[in-house]
Amino acid sequence: MKKAVKIVHEGKYAAEVPVELIEDSGGWSPYLSAADASKLDAVRKALRAGDIAAATKHGRIFELLPVSP
Repeated sequence: MKKAVKIVHEGKYAAEVPVELIEDSGGWSPYLSAADASKLDAVRKALRAGDIAAATKHGRIFELLPVSP
């Protein structure tokens, strides 16, 4: 297994969520475990609801600010 960080973007927030990629000699490698996929879904759902405390249980959360020229 290989460690990686997935970015979840929802509204004005983004999250860095650590996951493990499963490498297989099959055709769809690398892929996520069901637990890591559920973790990403939970973070996305929490960010969408504005529940930052729940999202921080799974990774680092950032607030995105627009930059104008």
